[in-house]
Amino acid sequence: MENNRIFKEMNSKKKIYITGITGFVGQNLSLYLANEFDLHGISRNKKQGILTYEMFLQDDLPYDAVVHLAGKAHDLKNTSHNSEYYEVNFELTKRLYDQFLQSDAKKFIYISSVKASADIVVSPLTEEAIPNPITAYGKSKLMAEEYILSNLSATKTVYILRPCMIHGPGNKGNLNLLFALVSKGFPWPLGAFVNQRSFCSIENLCFIIKNLLAQESIPTGVYNVADDESLSTNQLIELIAATQNKRAKILTISKKLIVVAAKIGDYFSLPLNAERLQKLTESYVVSNRKIVKALHKPLPVNAKDGLVKTFQSFK
Repeated sequence: MENNRIFKEMNSKKKIYITGITGFVGQNLSLYLANEFDLHGISRNKKQGILTYEMFLQDDLPYDAVVHLAGKAHDLKNTSHNSEYYEVNFELTKRLYDQFLQSDAKKFIYISSVKASADIVVSPLTEEAIPNPITAYGKSKLMAEEYILSNLSATKTVYILRPCMIHGPGNKGNLNLLFALVSKGFPWPLGAFVNQRSFCSIENLCFIIKNLLAQESIPTGVYNVADDESLSTNQLIELIAATQNKRAKILTISKKLIVVAAKIGDYFSLPLNAERLQKLTESYVVSNRKIVKALHKPLPVNAKDGLVKTFQSFK
């Protein structure tokens, strides 16, 4: 009797395919959804229990939804060719979406990026902003979005999520650079610059995806994904120091002097240059009001608590 009950429960669960399931977001999402959905992975390389893209695209497999996480990430070292972004972020998405349209599945969740909308943000970024990506990464993500939105189906629900910087335990990324600076006792020299940035806790992202899969009332559309609060870089330095029981060392050196130093860095190819100074001090605030309103639920993790969890995992 117990085996029959378990078998019925397994067969009643929605069957979800997740691309990029071996990545940081994919691993966290599969753990987050495991108890409530019948999960299956898709990846570039054939692994036990995971389909390749070709296997998934060629077979007429029954499923309820696709969560498309896989993509070519933004290369901060600028070593990637533009064609790589096009092939992975647009062409692969197009093929997966076309397969979805031909299937009996009802939901498609595409993880895009706020960079599909804007690389520079003056005021809080909303979904109503006219997209104007500058990089090949942002342009390829927007191409995929536009293809999806131009081929919607009245019988299917499609969500395009635009998360800002995703972080969580085990994912060091750019935040690790600040963590290393504080850990080694170096002072933060850009304290005179005042900025605000949005972040996205991996738990909040997983919470949103889970609710999009479970609920039936959330309409098709584009949704920004971010934590409720934004933080300044100075606040990040203070949080990092607190997780190490240290006092934050923040210097307020003259902005003019820093700008001159950055220009010298351009000329002599030094670590601090104009582009890096811009990235370290710019504001990038993202509004999450649309998705929170659609969910009718608050996000489970506030920005500071989520970042503290991330920083504590770096030790």
